[in-house]
Amino acid sequence: MVHDEHTVHANLLLILALFFAMALLFLLSQRWKISYPIFLVIGGLAIGFIPGMPVININPDIVFLIFLPPLLFEAAWYTSWNDFWKWRRSIFSLGFALVLMTSLAIAYFSASIIPGFTLAFGFLLGGIISPPDAVAATSVLKGVSMPKRGLTILEGESLVNDAASLTVFRFALAAILTGQFVFQKAVSNFIILAVMGVVVGLVIAHILYFVLRYWAKSSSITTPITLIAPYLMYIVAEEFQWSGVLAVVSGGLFLSFRSADFLNYHTRIQAKEVWATLGFLLNGFVFILIGLELPVIVAGLEGYSMEEAIKYALMISAIVIVTRIILVYASAFIPRFLIPRIRKKERSPGLKLPFIVGWAGMRGVVSLASALAIPLTLNNGEAFPHRNMILFITFVVILITLVFQGLTLPIFLRMLKVEEVDELVPEDEQIEAIRLQLARECVGYLEENYSNEMSQFETIARIKEQLERSIRATERTLLEQSQKEEVTSVRKLYREIMLELIDLRRKGLKRLKATKKYDHEVLRNMEDNLDLEESRLNKH
Repeated sequence: MVHDEHTVHANLLLILALFFAMALLFLLSQRWKISYPIFLVIGGLAIGFIPGMPVININPDIVFLIFLPPLLFEAAWYTSWNDFWKWRRSIFSLGFALVLMTSLAIAYFSASIIPGFTLAFGFLLGGIISPPDAVAATSVLKGVSMPKRGLTILEGESLVNDAASLTVFRFALAAILTGQFVFQKAVSNFIILAVMGVVVGLVIAHILYFVLRYWAKSSSITTPITLIAPYLMYIVAEEFQWSGVLAVVSGGLFLSFRSADFLNYHTRIQAKEVWATLGFLLNGFVFILIGLELPVIVAGLEGYSMEEAIKYALMISAIVIVTRIILVYASAFIPRFLIPRIRKKERSPGLKLPFIVGWAGMRGVVSLASALAIPLTLNNGEAFPHRNMILFITFVVILITLVFQGLTLPIFLRMLKVEEVDELVPEDEQIEAIRLQLARECVGYLEENYSNEMSQFETIARIKEQLERSIRATERTLLEQSQKEEVTSVRKLYREIMLELIDLRRKGLKRLKATKKYDHEVLRNMEDNLDLEESRLNKH
């Protein structure tokens, strides 16, 4: 009992130390302006080679369960359904066709070069390393200009390709464990598990929607429900041996689409912060594990020399990168060539954007989770063949795509000067137009419902005056398109002054807090308001 307690304490201390190291590495990545997944992988690798560093053994059965549902749900929650549906052809062609074609290429290539590697093992490896990671791509693309179509396709693709790749992984694993694979049965099983997975996700999402909309009126219960939702969807679907991934994705998309019905400003702010923290911790922990696990995998490479393992891994990494770029170009131009309607409806992506979308195919969390989820033994109790080789290749592919492609992607974007390919209204103009529309509606509402009160009370009349001033300022901004530089500089000055005033008020609150004259709760609420105001200003 004492020994068990000591082990639990030691493991907990190790996990907390890793979280702390992760936070420090993240701070360094921000200072050096390097994408944090890249930095965490390299940092994890460095930590893993520290002499005396404890070996971290992860139970394959719990890898999917802990990491996958919340990460998929978060990605679905922040996906724009309108943008997803607009570019659904590109998203689904990359999400399904690219994964299947990449898996095929990897399966046949790896079976031909690695001794003792059958097609089933090749498909298992293909299912693991075929899906790119949206978190890595969007993290690398922060701070650089990327056309909206490319970003939408990358994020949407990651939702679909996880389901496709994990299905390939599942069938390949079943073929290895049972020793049999029937193509027709696999196709029918895939359709059943995909459709039923979506059904389970939508049914649970509808139940949670009604609970959140009509019963859960407090943020203290709404946010926890959103946290358990992905696990509920995933576990129920997997219990019936349907697709837990598609259950989480479909349920997450539905709840995100209807979130305005059950989230108020407070629950929205709280849920956003909680999910941002959870997403960062889970993603960060997996990326640091990628580096930490590599020395363990290298030590377990029985039957292969280090040179052989590196050679196979580098060749397969090259196949992964080249196959993706070729297939992205194919999916962009073959449908345009064959179907005139697409040529009329969509602008050509040009030659630069498909290359950037192809080069942004960095591997990450899902590939690692899949690789670690390979069982340690076969059904008969023998050690799972080639497990460490598959893990080693997966780790090298993740390292190369994350570090090499991740560091060079912003360079390619700047060199190629990739411009927006679609006609889009600039964000600033959209904001101004929305503000103008809403302000006019508010003035009309006041005149219709509070005309007497506005004539009687100066305080109420001032609301209308503020709105009218806002309308006049916005109208001037929209009319003065020829003076955009002046408008931009005035906006910048306005923002700077407002931030200075917020800083001044914050210091004033600090002084008032020291006097102990006012309630702590009142001062904290006023500080929260300043936080929201500063957050709003820093978004523009």
